Amino acid sequence: MTACSSNSDTGKATDDDLTVSHVHGLGIDPADGRLYVATHEGVIAVSENGTAKRVGDKADYMGFTVIGARTFLGSGHPTEGTDGDANRGLIESTDSGKTWKTLSLRGTTDFHALKYAHDTVYGHDSTSGVLRVSTNHTTWDTRAQLAALDIAVSPKDPDLLLATTEAGVAKSTDGGQKFGDGSGQVLAFLSWPKEDALYGFDLAGGLHRSTDNGATWKKTGTVPGGQPQALTAVDANHILAATQNGVYESRDGGKTFTERLPISAGESH
Repeated sequence: MTACSSNSDTGKATDDDLTVSHVHGLGIDPADGRLYVATHEGVIAVSENGTAKRVGDKADYMGFTVIGARTFLGSGHPTEGTDGDANRGLIESTDSGKTWKTLSLRGTTDFHALKYAHDTVYGHDSTSGVLRVSTNHTTWDTRAQLAALDIAVSPKDPDLLLATTEAGVAKSTDGGQKFGDGSGQVLAFLSWPKEDALYGFDLAGGLHRSTDNGATWKKTGTVPGGQPQALTAVDANHILAATQNGVYESRDGGKTFTERLPISAGESH
C-alpha cells in the first residue's frame, strides 16, 4: 500500500516518497492537534491540510498510544536490515515520534495492543498472549493469557477490561487477572474514551457504540475502505479509524467520515 504523501519538511505530496503497507495505531498529539499514524514503516504525521511526512525512522511500530503532549508509547520491531532486538518491548518517544527509547521488556515482548488509563499501561503481549500491566513503565504484573486482538479499559473503573476475541467481546472485572468467554458482538478493535462512549470496529468496517460497558451495541456508521486496521476514539464524538484503504476521521460519533491519509490496497502485515 502506497500513500501519496511526503517525507519532506515542506509536506509537498509525492507519489513515491512515503510507503505505507499497514497501519497499527492512531493518535492526536495534544501539543499541536496533529494526527499521528503508527505504521509498518514508521510514524507519520498528518497535517490538517492533508500533507504528511514520516517523523523518524522506518521501524515497524505495533502497539501505539499517545499519553500526553509530544509523548507516545509504542512497541514493535527495528527497521529492516538494522541491528537490534527483534522485539523492542515498551518504547517511548518524548518528541512526537522523532526518536524512541526502550523503557522495559527489550527482546522479549511485542505489544500489539497498548492502552493507557488511570496512569497505568495495559498491554497485550503477542509473543505470549498474556496481558501485562505497569504503573511505572518498567516493572510489570503478568495477568491473564488470552487470544485477543485488542483490549480496552473502562475510563471509570481500572478493574473493568474488555478484549476482542473470535467469539466476541470478553470481559474482566478484576483488572485482567481473568476474563470470561467472549460473546455478543464480534469486533476487531475497541476504544473507550468516556464511560458511556465505548466504540468497537467490526471486521467489515462497521463502527459500533456501547453505553453500557459492552453489554449491548448500536451501529453508528461504516468506515470506508474495507477491513479494519486501527481505532482510536479521542472523545465521545471524535473518532480515528484505519482500514486497508486509508485513515479516516469522524467528528460526529461515527456517522460520517473524512479521509485523512489515503492508502492503496495491498497485502497486509
